[in-house]
Amino acid sequence: MVEQMTQDKKIRTAITRESFSYFFHFYYAHYVKYETADFQKNIISLIESSHKENLFVVAFRGSGKSTIITAAYPIWAILGKQQKKFVVIFCQTQAQAKQHMMNLRRELEDNDLLKKDLGPFRENSDEWGAQSIVFSNTDARITVASVDQSIRGIRHYENRPDLIICDDVEDISSTKTRDGRNKTYQWLKGEVIPAGDKDTRLVIVGNLLHEDSLLMRLKEEKEKEIIDGNFLFYPLINKKGICLWPGKYPTDKDIEAERKKVGNEITWQQEYLLNIVPSDDQAIYPEWINYYDEIPERMNMYGGYKSHLEVRIGIDPAISQSSVADYTAMVPGLLFETKTGYNIYILPKIINRRLNFPETIDTCKVMYESYKKDYDLVRLVVEDVAYQKALPQQLKVEGVNNVMTTHPGSQDKRTRLVLTANMIKNGQILFPRKGAEELIQQIVHFGVEKHDDLADAFVNLAHSLLDKRPNPPRIYTIYW
Repeated sequence: MVEQMTQDKKIRTAITRESFSYFFHFYYAHYVKYETADFQKNIISLIESSHKENLFVVAFRGSGKSTIITAAYPIWAILGKQQKKFVVIFCQTQAQAKQHMMNLRRELEDNDLLKKDLGPFRENSDEWGAQSIVFSNTDARITVASVDQSIRGIRHYENRPDLIICDDVEDISSTKTRDGRNKTYQWLKGEVIPAGDKDTRLVIVGNLLHEDSLLMRLKEEKEKEIIDGNFLFYPLINKKGICLWPGKYPTDKDIEAERKKVGNEITWQQEYLLNIVPSDDQAIYPEWINYYDEIPERMNMYGGYKSHLEVRIGIDPAISQSSVADYTAMVPGLLFETKTGYNIYILPKIINRRLNFPETIDTCKVMYESYKKDYDLVRLVVEDVAYQKALPQQLKVEGVNNVMTTHPGSQDKRTRLVLTANMIKNGQILFPRKGAEELIQQIVHFGVEKHDDLADAFVNLAHSLLDKRPNPPRIYTIYW
C-alpha cells in the first residue's frame, strides 16, 4: 500500500485525507525513529476524531508532541478531511515563531510528495507582523505569531482562524510571578479565543511549570466544566512506574541513561516526570496545606467550661493607594483550644485591597464589629514597626481597644514565614477549601509573587500565637 501511495496521488490523498495517522506516518516518516507509543496514538486519534473539540496536551520532553501537533497537524488540517482555511500557531517569542515558520517552509520545500500534494505556496509577512504561508490550490493559510503580537481582527479573506495552536507559550520566567501568569491567561481569554469563531478548535501544548500556570488553570476549568475538551497528561514514567514510550526506552537502563544525560535532577523531575518543582528557597510547600470543611462546635472540657474561642485578624496595612502600591491585607483566624494546644482556622472573609489610611481604619472597624456579633473576643494584630504603629493608635482613638502588636525584631519576612511551617504542616493552622486561594498562593510561592501582603498579614496572625498565648476566659466558682 505504501508503494501504491507513493506512485498514485489519488490513492495517497484519499487515504491520508481520512486518516491523520496514515498522513503522519507517511509524509512525516522521517520523524518516526521508534515504534509509535500508545499515548502518541491517543493524541493522533483525538486530533482526527473531531475538527472543533479543544485539546490540551502535557507530555514529557522529547515525546514528539510538538512534531505531531505543531508541525504535522496544521498541514493535515488543511489537506485532510477537516479542510481548515486559516490556522494560527502561537509561540512564546518572535524568534521561536520565525524558527517554526522556517521549519514549516523547509518541510514543504524538501518533502517532494507533500509539496506536490499541497503546493504551490507563497510566504509573506502580513499587517500584524506575523509570518504566513498561503497555499494557492486550497486557498488556505498558516500564520505563525508570538504572544506579544496582537491578532485582533485577524482574517484570511472572509475566514477567521478555525484552528489555533499554542505551543509552549509559557516558560519559567513568564510563570514566575502572578502578574506574568495572569498576563498569559488574559491574553488567551481576551485575545486568542475571541479571534476564532464558534467552531474554532483550540489546541494547547506545553508543560506544567507552575501550580498556577496556564495549563493548570485550564485543567481546573475543565474539571469544573467551565471549558470543554480533552486534557492529556503524559509523563515519561507514570504513577505505576510504567514507561510510556517503551519503543524509545525499552529498559530501565535506557531510562537511567537518559536521566544521566539530562544531568540536572530538577530538569528531570519537571521536564520528564512532569512534577512541579518548587524553588530551592521555598518556605512552604503546597502539600503541607491542611484544609477544613467546617469549624467544630464548642466542646465542654477542663471541668465543665466551654473551650476558648477567639477571633484574631492579622493586618498588613499599605502606605499608599496608588496603582503600583502594596495592598492592605487582613486575614482573620479563629483560635480554637484543644487538649494539646491551639488550632487556627483561617476564616474566608479575607481582605486584599488598595486602601488609604481612613479606609483602612473603617474596614478594620467593620470587620471587628462583624465578628463581635458571633464571638466572645476579637483582636486585631499589627506589626509594631515604622508607619504601622499609627494604625493601633488610631484604632484606639476610634474605640477599638483590642489591638495586639507583634515584634519582628531582626527577622526578615521569609524567616518569619518559615517559623509558621510546622504549624501549617502539622495541621495546627487550617485553611478553608474555598475563599483563601490567593492567600495560599502567596504563602506557597513567597518570594516570587509580586505581592506578598496577604502572606505578611497571615504571618502577623500566626506569630501572635507564637508570641503570646491567648488569654483564657475567667472561671468563676459558684457555691450554692
